[in-house]
Amino acid sequence: MTSKNRLFTLVAVLLCALAALAGCQLSNDGADSPKATAAASTGASATGPKPSAPKSSPPAGTTPPPAGGWVPTDAALADVCRTKLPAQAVDTLGLIAKGGPYPYRSDGIVFENRENRLPRKASGYYHEYTVVTPGSGDRGARRVVTGGTGEQYWTADHYGSFLEIDARC
Repeated sequence: MTSKNRLFTLVAVLLCALAALAGCQLSNDGADSPKATAAASTGASATGPKPSAPKSSPPAGTTPPPAGGWVPTDAALADVCRTKLPAQAVDTLGLIAKGGPYPYRSDGIVFENRENRLPRKASGYYHEYTVVTPGSGDRGARRVVTGGTGEQYWTADHYGSFLEIDARC
């Protein structure tokens, strides 16, 4: 390979890297930073504390669901009736609605959605809560994850799969 060809290859690789970087920046939906996006979606400042409980109503400017209707946040996710959840999950949902107290100190922490099994949102949008597993010596694998606009998800397999919780049934 001649030095001219090597130079051409190097320039092509650098241009591809720049194009990929630009694509990542554009996919940020115009937000200045992930922290700013998270702060905007939660109503908190980028440096202030994050709430541990979901908001009880959608933020201003969003369209509310039809009267008496439940609208899933992602049609690709299966849903589960709240009445079909284990009693411990219903207990956890009650604690979330009251804002605690929670049985584990890590309840209410930010859920990062690293597995990308929930709809993609800004960092800080999701929070996770432990669902007590009878007979388990630790937190177990069951969780409820809440979204910033009040949506709720159930996982019985430690984030391996999620079902969106339908409170209508």
